[in-house]
Amino acid sequence: MVAACGRRSSSVDRPAEPDRPTVSAGMLDGIRVLDLASVGPAARASRWLADYGAEVVKVGPVPAQGGVQITPPFYAYSAGRGTKRVLLDLKAPEGRDAFLALAEHADVVIESFRPGVADRLGVGREAVRDRNPRAVYCSTSGYGQDGPHADWAGHDLDYLAVGGYLHCGGRGPEGKPPLPGATIADSAGGGMHAVIAILAALVRRSATGEGASLDVSVADGVLALMALQVDEHLATGAEPGPGSSLLTGRYACYDTYRAADGRWLAVAAIEPRFWANLCRALDVERWIDHQLDDAVQDEVRADVAAAFATRPRDEWVAELAPADTCVAPVLSVAEVVGDPQFAARGAFAEAVHPTAGRFRQVAPTLAGTIRPEGAVAVPDPGATDTDELLAAAGVGPERCAELRAAGVVA
Repeated sequence: MVAACGRRSSSVDRPAEPDRPTVSAGMLDGIRVLDLASVGPAARASRWLADYGAEVVKVGPVPAQGGVQITPPFYAYSAGRGTKRVLLDLKAPEGRDAFLALAEHADVVIESFRPGVADRLGVGREAVRDRNPRAVYCSTSGYGQDGPHADWAGHDLDYLAVGGYLHCGGRGPEGKPPLPGATIADSAGGGMHAVIAILAALVRRSATGEGASLDVSVADGVLALMALQVDEHLATGAEPGPGSSLLTGRYACYDTYRAADGRWLAVAAIEPRFWANLCRALDVERWIDHQLDDAVQDEVRADVAAAFATRPRDEWVAELAPADTCVAPVLSVAEVVGDPQFAARGAFAEAVHPTAGRFRQVAPTLAGTIRPEGAVAVPDPGATDTDELLAAAGVGPERCAELRAAGVVA
């Protein structure tokens, strides 16, 4: 009897199957993605592509090379919702060939190695193009595939630093730039950047039949996010920074304020009519005509802060948020998951993990994705789909068993 390439949990140790989601086909139904990343921007990109209906296959190292990639906690990246998994030793010629066999049937390949590594492994753009000229090959890296910083190591904070984002934010003690509350560079500068580029390439392929090679630099993505400030500097010579403009704290109409209970409110009353509405509600009408008067901003901010300090946050929100004042509560993560607006839009879903059991997670939330109905089964992190995927790529069961015995696949 031929051994299977991948290990599947038996029905004995698997929990009761949850209700399967009943959804229509996603917008990317029929698109297959091979993702060589375990975390970071590339993993975020494939997560969103899966939410749009693509079949995403996560390509990881065999157990003997388990330290090669970071293993995220089970709940990260939506716990692998809607993805499959194959383990290959890409350093072995047979593992490389198995990957290229999979790539022959893929629409998209995403990798996040240091520049040049994929080519040295034999799984770079040209190797994939030779087998599948229609494939969209997306390389994600911190600084891009070329340039003097291409080989620099980095993480989210570094890319926000070099793109100007940290400099333009607020300042802590001794002028220290604050740490952001989310991985903005990985998410938007890298992950969404990759998704946009991949979708554009797929649209062009539908017309021309040609694949594409995409060089997604996270730092470039942050620069794109900072275009308002950078374009201002390039056009006028201005030096954007903390407090230099309306959006970076120059005026009291765009700031955060502490309420009586110690919680915070965000005020973004940019338009004059919204500012006037807020001033009347706070009983500081004398500042209506001084919204952008630099000479009195300290006084305006002090009066607004004093007004907000008289009542709890949620009392202010109940009064001001519906009154065209552009006021919102600064919610903790725990408060976010209980927010009625997100609940009304189906932003959270239930999932069932083979060992962790039932838990809640963020549902597909981007426009055009489909919310699941019922609990979603997420994969066992110890199981793979290697045998099924290689069989579909034309690798027979005997050869698959040989590769597994040699430790090339798992």
